[in-house]
Amino acid sequence: MAPRGRGSAIVVSILLLGMLLHCGNVLAATYTVGDAGGWTFNVVGWPNGKTFRAGDVLVFNYNPAFHNVVGVGKNGYDTCTASSGQTFQSGSDQIKLVQGGNYFICGFPGHCAKNMKIAVNALKFCLAFTVISDAAKDIIRLIFGFHSYHAS
Repeated sequence: MAPRGRGSAIVVSILLLGMLLHCGNVLAATYTVGDAGGWTFNVVGWPNGKTFRAGDVLVFNYNPAFHNVVGVGKNGYDTCTASSGQTFQSGSDQIKLVQGGNYFICGFPGHCAKNMKIAVNALKFCLAFTVISDAAKDIIRLIFGFHSYHAS
């Protein structure tokens, strides 16, 4: 006969593994900026209604003879200033999002002013896992009878 709690530990391990696999699927999203139209003028509203997470990849498709992509900060985005950003110019750039604000503009003169820019807010790596992990801690405490005691 197995010692008490061993079967419960296996069940909890399987549940945690399932949650990790679920988070992995959430992270694998790839988005083509501007959809079929690609990286072009008036793409500023393209991110609206989409949920992005850190680790997602944006694909910028464009003709490199006429456009580029520059990763900038909020100020560079607001002022259409590309002086300090990293420039991409392959015509098919893949850029991984980091948590928080991600800002991209076209560095060709006048293009950013014609709304060839996007601002994307990427959520935490795996928001669902953070919420679920707290629930998993409660389940483990319940199954194994662990209690938290705080010294006064």
